[in-house]
Amino acid sequence: MNLPHSLSENYRKKFPDFLLNKMDDFYVNRLHKEWNGKHILRGAIPSENSINLTSNDYLHLFRDFEILTSETKKFDEMPGTPLMSASFIHGNAPQAILEKRMASFFESESALLCQSGYVANLGLLQALVEDTGVPVYIDMMAHMSLWNGIRLGNGKAIPFLHNDIKYLERKIEENGAGIIVVDSVYSSDGSVAPLSEIAEIARTKHCTLIVDESHSLGTHGPDGKGLVVELGITDVVLFRTASLAKAFASRAGLILCPEEFGDFFNVTSKPQIFSSALMPFDIKSLNAVLDLINSETGNERRLKLYQNSKQLKNLLQEEGINVSESQSQIIALKADSENKIMLLKEMLENEQVFGAPFCTPATSKKRPVLRFSLHSELESDQLQHVALSCKKAFSSLKI
Repeated sequence: MNLPHSLSENYRKKFPDFLLNKMDDFYVNRLHKEWNGKHILRGAIPSENSINLTSNDYLHLFRDFEILTSETKKFDEMPGTPLMSASFIHGNAPQAILEKRMASFFESESALLCQSGYVANLGLLQALVEDTGVPVYIDMMAHMSLWNGIRLGNGKAIPFLHNDIKYLERKIEENGAGIIVVDSVYSSDGSVAPLSEIAEIARTKHCTLIVDESHSLGTHGPDGKGLVVELGITDVVLFRTASLAKAFASRAGLILCPEEFGDFFNVTSKPQIFSSALMPFDIKSLNAVLDLINSETGNERRLKLYQNSKQLKNLLQEEGINVSESQSQIIALKADSENKIMLLKEMLENEQVFGAPFCTPATSKKRPVLRFSLHSELESDQLQHVALSCKKAFSSLKI
């Protein structure tokens, strides 16, 4: 669908000047000039025969029979009302019971469930840095929710070059001990943090370490417990966070933390205080998903996901497409402009291959990507089709 090059005079009367200037910049410069009058996030609709690589449902659990039939509508089995702040949840409430189960599974003293992964990161960083002046060393590719949490707490963000250990050490030597914030698996390109080395820096430099495991819980580690457990560094990582809208195919955020932290967080974190608790069907689904993650089915799907990721990366590399940054189930196709990413997206959609475009603010302006999120149920011939379609598109666009 073609979109307007600018707002009509009728619409312009509705907005104040300061907002019109921003909207004009979007419609005129970005949408009209850079995107040729189309919307980069819109396009063809995948059919049943399409290869859809836009979802983060890595283990393909969202449509699993056991999830869809997990009796999510039996509200009478779940006492108490969810229409309240999560800060009030305690005792034997279903959410509190699930938190204990999550803590046990992920080998943590305690777990806190939030409305989303965004709320978890936003609230954790705000609660930690507010009124402290503590320096926060954050990987330049860390998720936006972590950056916004620092801003919400009026904290001091000190970015370091992506996965650059020596750069991180220099920054700590210059500014002193503080908080180190990283993702385990980075969502825009699939790269993996050198967590063992970062944990050693945190230990020797007396820093608090936070790891966002949104894209590694369920997919990495023993029984899907994540990279922190796999690497044996739970004693160094004080906080692990995650969006459970990835491999856990649900709606919630998670903070794994020391036992004593919960009461402090629930009366200090503004996003937690002013967000509602999880709904009964969310809790039911998460319990069902946790059963599947921690099962033979989960192990089989993790192995297949790993095999699929390795196969597609090898196929793309053989076709001369550089995806070496990816060390996970996330593969990013790169271009030097949003216009080229849009054209690449459209060409692949014509081949029934669907990826997710990432552009500003999800990436820097000169590093847009088309992201493939692989899942466990892809077949070998589908992966071959994806690689050949990418070769055709890259050749045509001269990327």
